[in-house]
Amino acid sequence: MKKLLALALTLGLFSFTLNDPLSEKDRKFALTYFNEVKDRLNNDIKGLSDEQLNWKAADSVWSIANCIEHIAIAEKNLTEYAMASLKETADPAKKTELKHTDEAIMKMITDRSFKAKAPEGFRPTGQFGSAKDALKTFNERRDANLSFLKSTQEDLRNHFIPHPFLGTIDSYQMMLFINAHTLRHTLQVEEVKANPAFPKK
Repeated sequence: MKKLLALALTLGLFSFTLNDPLSEKDRKFALTYFNEVKDRLNNDIKGLSDEQLNWKAADSVWSIANCIEHIAIAEKNLTEYAMASLKETADPAKKTELKHTDEAIMKMITDRSFKAKAPEGFRPTGQFGSAKDALKTFNERRDANLSFLKSTQEDLRNHFIPHPFLGTIDSYQMMLFINAHTLRHTLQVEEVKANPAFPKK
């Protein structure tokens, strides 16, 4: 009986080490970061008219409505990418493949001097019907991510994702990427509003 108890305790300890829940420091940072960007986007858009939301500086650039739709689409698509990584077995050995710090990833994604074309499936097509509905959808998806970050016991630091231009990143970094992407296009919204030709109302 004593041997069985010792074995059970050993297995219990081993299983605990395999699942290392998100640290409180990482959790607090992510929740603050996600909430701040959500609030910033909503405040930037608050009170804008349809003319302002749909105004374009040129045919080749996005309107604020386009940006909101893209943000809402990406919140879903990128989250699915992150969640899929958690279905794989945690593999701490892959930490050696990480090339970027959390800070570096957030800085790179929000650097508006770097231009990238949205891939198929992320481009705005008017699927939500209006900017208001797109924002509502984003807020719902963002709230779901906030709930996940608040309660998850997943081992986000020991699951990994092969990113197309960042290389290997961990699942926590993927969550930061999602929010940095939202901030990137929130900055784009602010650029549109700062254009001298932007409608006054």
